[in-house]
Amino acid sequence: MDRIAKYHLPGLFEFYELYRVFLPLYCTHRDWFYPWCDIASLYGAPADCLWGGGRVGGGDVRPRDALALAQEYGISARLTFSNSLLQPEHLSDPTCNKLCRLFAACDTPQNGVIVHSELLLDYLKRTYPSFYFVSSTTKVLTEFAQETAREDFRYVVPDFRLNKAFDRLATLPQDQRDKLEFLCNECCWVGCRDRKVCYEAVSRRNLGLDTPEHRCTAPDAAQGYRFSRAMESPSFISTEDILTRYLPQGFTNFKIEGRGLGSAIVLEFLLYYLTKPEYQLRVREEIYLDSMLELF
Repeated sequence: MDRIAKYHLPGLFEFYELYRVFLPLYCTHRDWFYPWCDIASLYGAPADCLWGGGRVGGGDVRPRDALALAQEYGISARLTFSNSLLQPEHLSDPTCNKLCRLFAACDTPQNGVIVHSELLLDYLKRTYPSFYFVSSTTKVLTEFAQETAREDFRYVVPDFRLNKAFDRLATLPQDQRDKLEFLCNECCWVGCRDRKVCYEAVSRRNLGLDTPEHRCTAPDAAQGYRFSRAMESPSFISTEDILTRYLPQGFTNFKIEGRGLGSAIVLEFLLYYLTKPEYQLRVREEIYLDSMLELF
């Protein structure tokens, strides 16, 4: 197959210890993994990151070490700076600017930033022009043609409910298909009307504002994330979908969510989306038996 599915994986900072074990396996035993896909990027934000959005960042790894791991394996590192409520006074934040200077200085491979705020996008374009930019799913885009036409963005992550809008997807030229990055494993209820409100609550928390916790009213919300339930969603993108529907139509970028989850469930994503079934147990054993990794 000519086209390769490019995965964008969660937890650059949050799951550093997991990737520190998984990536050597992935590169050393490439025959254990599907030949039709590759890892294009790792994304995330450290704890206490003012510009962060989507999820509250986490992980106590040094940013320099997270970046070095991605660079070692030729994987783009993305900073998730998708806070939607930034004001001009937030642009001078020393922690976020220090992160940008570190990541912008390394361009092999080129690193990127996931953004929501137009204010932040304009600032980053002026101040750190070596980055590429990703339009965040936190925008909850219900129309993607206008966004994919923008030169500002190399990738655009539409709302997950557009995943199966093949009638509209078919109207896009190839250069815009190359930009679309589909959120594969979202567990959110497809009938949710509060998705943007939920993301704004996270933005307020990252800004340190005293704000009430957003209460999800979706069916089964109390159960939290369940991969099995995500698979039942009409918007779920399976490996079969990628092979038989998306790649043949020229769509090659796929985002896996999971920054707010644990290492054990993220490992299940890596097994499902990247690992051949006959090797999944071997990969799981290699990860579980690493004495330095806490999965639970």
